[in-house]
Amino acid sequence: MIRRLFFIFTFLLLVHAATARDERSIKDLSKALAGLARDVDPAEAELVSVTAHTTARKLAKDYRVVLNPEFTVFLVNVGMRKRGWCGHWAQDIGARLKELKLKTLVLHWGVAFDHTSSENNCLVVTARNQPFQDGIIIDGWRRAGRLFWCPVIKDHEYEAEQHYGHSGITMWRENMQWSAWLQDQDETEEKPKEATASRRAASPADSRRAASPADLADPPSELQVRDSDARAQR
Repeated sequence: MIRRLFFIFTFLLLVHAATARDERSIKDLSKALAGLARDVDPAEAELVSVTAHTTARKLAKDYRVVLNPEFTVFLVNVGMRKRGWCGHWAQDIGARLKELKLKTLVLHWGVAFDHTSSENNCLVVTARNQPFQDGIIIDGWRRAGRLFWCPVIKDHEYEAEQHYGHSGITMWRENMQWSAWLQDQDETEEKPKEATASRRAASPADSRRAASPADLADPPSELQVRDSDARAQR
């Protein structure tokens, strides 16, 4: 009985700690978004932060994430999960943020190491008329539902490699077609459809060809990704 109570108490402490971490992250991201420009509405910044955090946590349950993001990607590739690629996270969080009809913030789609085994996709939020690389990354995949965010240029896990220290050269680039979907720039374009586990593996020829509007039926690529934590330790 005492042992059971101990485990229950420990579990409650962990749940409280996780909630507290999200609360701090929500507050800090809200502040960072509001600080992008003078005309950013602080209330809108807070709404984006809360929505992104809560949606990421929900998706972790919906995708049934286990062990780590990379293993969930493996499960998708072998047909045991329907969603879980990094592009799925960006697509589903992006769809939720689109519903907010933002006025002072702008959503973008970012891709790093495009069409390679190291590819990652995420959302980037900027102020109006602000360059993509001045924005803030929102990535639900990388920490398996615990929202990761930082300025684009400070994402050391996705920068040009160098032997010592950090290069400071970001590998994040904007995918204009998916940014157009996020920003509803073409209302006649069909919303990207749900990706399925039966999607075939891309051939080398497919991975090199340029994306077309038809490609928007699924996230931009097969989204095979390397271990982000291993990169962070180098």
